[in-house]
Amino acid sequence: MMYAQDKKKNPRNTAMMLDVLHIAVGILVVICAVLAFVNPSGNQFLFPVIFWLAALLNCVNGWCRMKSGGRDRKKRAGAISLLAAAVLLFVIGALSAVGIWR
Repeated sequence: MMYAQDKKKNPRNTAMMLDVLHIAVGILVVICAVLAFVNPSGNQFLFPVIFWLAALLNCVNGWCRMKSGGRDRKKRAGAISLLAAAVLLFVIGALSAVGIWR
């Protein structure tokens, strides 16, 4: 008799979802960067978007490391540094958005 695996606790499923997110956000960042640098004055609204996408990736990576790290101090420290980088990138994106959209 086969037992159904719990998909929420399967580490391979989480790793696959992270890979898909990295690929999708990476493609979006490359597209936004190319458009922003080809015509900076016309596409200046893309600069905060690039920072926010990078913040999203760091936040998701930090959260996954925090969740999977358990009590390991090195993994927890790495997760906290990723979350701190996500906050910093989000603030930089917000500041650039205020500067551009003002």
